[in-house]
Amino acid sequence: MSWARTEQTRFEQDALEDPVLAEAHEAGVRSGAAPVDTAAGSALRFLAAATRAHSVVEVGTGCGTSGLWLLRGMAPEGILTTVDVNGAHQDFARGLFSRAGAGAGRARLIRGAASEVLPRLTDGGYDLVLIDADAVSYPFYLEEARRLLRPNGLVVFHNAMAASPEPDGPLRAPDPGETAVREVIRMVREDESMVALLLPVGPGLLAAIRS
Repeated sequence: MSWARTEQTRFEQDALEDPVLAEAHEAGVRSGAAPVDTAAGSALRFLAAATRAHSVVEVGTGCGTSGLWLLRGMAPEGILTTVDVNGAHQDFARGLFSRAGAGAGRARLIRGAASEVLPRLTDGGYDLVLIDADAVSYPFYLEEARRLLRPNGLVVFHNAMAASPEPDGPLRAPDPGETAVREVIRMVREDESMVALLLPVGPGLLAAIRS
């Protein structure tokens, strides 16, 4: 095993030894909420810390795995606003956030469709926006993130490398989710007001800074 792989394994083991994080991950797997893996979670914590994020929006609470990673990277007084349509998942995540020391003052859970919730949030009020929900809506979420982010704010899309590299051909039926992922990558790449990076961690994170 290479040195780099050994160090990666240590990071993963450290995360698995965190009982709250491990419980969130296991619950997400059992419920089909598709939690972020350790590599992607570590990257999210790093990005939240690097941007000194105070106000974060998350689309896709799940069972709380990505929210825990974000909270551990955010400023101590930072507030996470997380949106999901699944009330049972949010109730579970709320309990884990509290056990992790992030009570009602640090985690604001909003139950509802992101397409209805995001337009009600404050323009330019957030340092970081994480999108980990239905891929078909990624282009819409990008437009909302542009509005929500402060200058130099960061938008991150999970599952950015889940799409096949080639467009759908005659032998393969079009996949709306993959088409949307490719579209949002194109939109970010061609937007001169954004600086983007595709991070090959987990199923891929597309990160873009709004200038």
